[in-house]
Amino acid sequence: MSKPDELLVDVAAMVESGHSNQMSLTVIAGGAVITGRLAPEAVWRQRVSEVLTDSARLGEFSAVFTSDTRKDGPPTHLHFHVARILQGTVGIPETGGMYRVAIEDVSAWSMGDFSYSDH
Repeated sequence: MSKPDELLVDVAAMVESGHSNQMSLTVIAGGAVITGRLAPEAVWRQRVSEVLTDSARLGEFSAVFTSDTRKDGPPTHLHFHVARILQGTVGIPETGGMYRVAIEDVSAWSMGDFSYSDH
């Protein structure tokens, strides 16, 4: 999108304000379908930092994610947790991952997350 969808920015702002971290969303960005739950950026950064800290090879990168993120203006990114990239009949990773998506790169979106079922 050349101009971010104002409604999507409003949804992201509600999540950032701490009113909820239960918002499930599915977006298409760069041709990829990403589905999961949104988190406030600070919460997302903290979780990524924790995962990196626990890694023997990537621990030194954890500090990058602990910097102060406060800035004026509307949110510019969506921060997904417990999220998957949908590819064919599977979601990658199966257990869910952490994704950051620029709102301006979202070409379509829908409330709720999608999952596959063999039933």
